[in-house]
Formats: sequence, C-alpha cells, structure tokens
Amino acid sequence: MKKIKYGIIGAGTMAREHILNISLIDNAEVVALADPHEDSLNQCKEILKTKVLCFKNHLEMIEKNIVDVYLISSPNFTHIEILKDVIKTKKHILVEKPLCTNTKDCLEIRKLTKDYPSVFWTAMEYRYMPPVSKFINEIHNNKIGDLKTLTIREHRFPFLKKVNDWNRFEENTGGTLVEKCCHFFDLMRLIIQSKPLSVYASGGQDVNHLDEVYNGKKPDIIDNAYVIVNFENGARSLLELCMFAENSDMQEELVATGNKGKIETSVPSDDSGKTSSNIRIGMRDGKTHIENIEVDKKILEAGHHHGSTYYEHLAFLKAIKSNSDPEVSLEDGLIAVAVGEAAEQSIKQGRLINLEEIIS
Repeated sequence: MKKIKYGIIGAGTMAREHILNISLIDNAEVVALADPHEDSLNQCKEILKTKVLCFKNHLEMIEKNIVDVYLISSPNFTHIEILKDVIKTKKHILVEKPLCTNTKDCLEIRKLTKDYPSVFWTAMEYRYMPPVSKFINEIHNNKIGDLKTLTIREHRFPFLKKVNDWNRFEENTGGTLVEKCCHFFDLMRLIIQSKPLSVYASGGQDVNHLDEVYNGKKPDIIDNAYVIVNFENGARSLLELCMFAENSDMQEELVATGNKGKIETSVPSDDSGKTSSNIRIGMRDGKTHIENIEVDKKILEAGHHHGSTYYEHLAFLKAIKSNSDPEVSLEDGLIAVAVGEAAEQSIKQGRLINLEEIIS
C-alpha cells in the first residue's frame, strides 16, 4: 500500500515521539520537518532513518506540496495561525493538544473547517493508553452499571524545559488546565458520554518555577489543582493534579463507580520500569475481577505516553484509509479546551463557571 507521508511542523519533544512511533508503522513515513530552531531540527534528524526535507517554517513546507498529513506539534500559541494556513491545503491534519490556547480560537478553526474534505484529528493520546482504553470499554459495556462518578488523578513531574521557555507562561499555553489537562477533560466526556455543564476548580502555583525569571517575568502557571466537572446526565467527575510528585509509582490513576460496581486502573510512571498495569472491577455483590494489561516494550520505548501515541497513529491512519470520521474530532478538542479554560477562570474568580459562558 502507498505510504502516508507526514510533514511535522514543530520539531520539539513531542515531534520526536511522533517520529519514533511512526517509524514502527509500515505504511507511514516522515518526509518533512519545519522548525525555526536548528537544534530542534537536528535532534529530529538524528532519530530519522530516512532522508527528510527540513524547512525554517511551515509555509515553505506547504509550498513544496510533498505531504499527505500535516502534523502540528509546535508551541500551543502558534497553533491558530499555522492551522489557518494548513487548512487551505485541504490535506489531512493531526494537531497536538490543545487545539488552541483558548475557546475563541478553537471556534474560529471550527468555522474555517466546516465541511472539511479530509481527516482533521485532535491528538488526545491518553484515550489510547492500553489500560485506559480497556477501562473505557468496560464502562461502556455496562460492567459497573450506570456511571455516577469518575475520578482522575495525575501525580507527575513539573513541566519540561522548552525552547525559549514558552511553556512557563499562561499566555503561551492557555494555562496548565488547558495545556496539560485538556487530555483529562476529553477523557471525562468520552467516558461519561454526556455534555459538561459547569466547572468548579481550586488550584495554585505553590512549588514549581517560583524562583525562575525570564526576561524580567516570573512564570504564572499553576502546579496543582482539583477540578470538578458536572455533566448533563447527572454524573460528576473530579480531576486531581499535582506536578511536584516526581517519585510517583503510578502517574495516572482512574476510578469510576456505577450503581452496580467500581472499576479502577492506573498508568505507570515512565521511570517505574513497569510494562503493565491492572484493571480491577469490584462489584457491589462482592465479586471481583482483576486483569493485567501488558504493553509491548518496543512500543513503550517509542515515547512517554505508555504506548498511546503508537495506537493513536494506527487509528488516525485507519481513518485516512477508510475515509471515515476521526475518532478524536475538532469538536472534541474544542470542548476539552473550553472545560480547561472554565477551570482556569474558576480558580481566578473563585466561583462555579457554566460552560455556556465559555462556548457562546
């Protein structure tokens, strides 16, 4: 079969993860990179085993017209303008989360992509982590009955160092609850299968980056939070985030309760050395089922998201081949940003935020 040719815009850490995972797939290849920073391009070129064209910006890549897919993994604040240019090509698009740094820009992209002829996919890797995917399927198969509550906990290391330290400031990222946590708000919607109505959050910047200064400015991104999301069907969900918990054994833990039972799973930290985790289902009638979910070590070594980037690319390529709708749509990306933006506003204003205030 004809290989799908990727052009990657933004050659940073996530681009390298995409390159490693695409290299594991027979019918896909990276043929072009675009980034204004020579060091970033060189780091990507070092892990590529095939010849690749390099460009200083995405417009040069577009002009060459040599790719089937534009993969956007550039800094969050650049997404809006890059997307405006890439959309004109009508090629397939895979854009890293968050779709944009605010809901207003996401709504503009939605307007520009009405009746878009190719696959437009918002990257939400956490859906594709094997234990999380199994967790979702068991809930949707009614193993625990009607879902009532969902808790997602992430205890992890601080934000990584980025080029020009762009991720230290809310104006560039959308804020931690947009930049980092849109993944989890997407999971909440996917698992609960209902519309989020309101958000209440408490959080702050208490440990990380307090002594850092960049061009006279101190970082303003929060490093811990609790976020409660209320859904139209009566279910509610809680996110617990802590980004000064480097020595965690499990980076993510998920627990869902229904009227018949409870299901829980976890995702190992990258440095834990673990290649598997358990799904545990405990029923109210006393029955318990535990299943081990193993991930191939070769796939684990291709990134920092417990194999999910590989499985997401398989799903993305399947949508291209079959000319089907994306599993993670622009709308999914938009609402995930809106919930994150509502959570950031809730912390600043000390009140519950209705989603209709954000998505008007």
